[in-house]
Amino acid sequence: MDQDIKITGEPLDSERCKFIVDRPVYPGGSVRFASKEEAKGSPLAERLFEIEHVVGVLVSENVVTVTKNADDDWVPIGKNVGAAIRAQLQSGVPAISEAVRVTIPPASEIREKIQHLLDTEINPAVAMHGGHVHLIDVQGNVVYIQMGGGCQGCGMADVTLKQGIEMMIREVVPEVGEILDVTDHAAGRNPYYTPSK
Repeated sequence: MDQDIKITGEPLDSERCKFIVDRPVYPGGSVRFASKEEAKGSPLAERLFEIEHVVGVLVSENVVTVTKNADDDWVPIGKNVGAAIRAQLQSGVPAISEAVRVTIPPASEIREKIQHLLDTEINPAVAMHGGHVHLIDVQGNVVYIQMGGGCQGCGMADVTLKQGIEMMIREVVPEVGEILDVTDHAAGRNPYYTPSK
């Protein structure tokens, strides 16, 4: 494969960085690895977990999101991540094991479990702040949610999503890949916490 594989790193916060690759890494798929053990058999994930401080990997189409557990700067870690992605793509071996794809439940099953979780646990909790969360769609194992009420435009919406909603969804359906917030937070009229900017 070409030597000129282009990868752009975009830090999302101090713990997560998104690496956008100019070609598919996992065509038509989205998968999350929360540990070195889960990565076994998937060459790219195995390579990434060999990098010091890497504790999580999410691969979706041409995007690889890496989570680290240290305050270290992303630059040295990012260089190692980029090198691992390039080496994997140049090897010609699929980045993710086909065995992973067959373990993913049907979208209808994922949808049902997440809707039950929203109805019984998540929405009663966010309702205390005047908010609600809607399941918009499940495509494959990619989940699309939308926040409303006090959650729409809330300065803490990303924290609520990443440290609350996302963790709860992954406990119930660990095979979920990306969880995407499709909310237009700029349109929020009554946020529970006003954004700082």
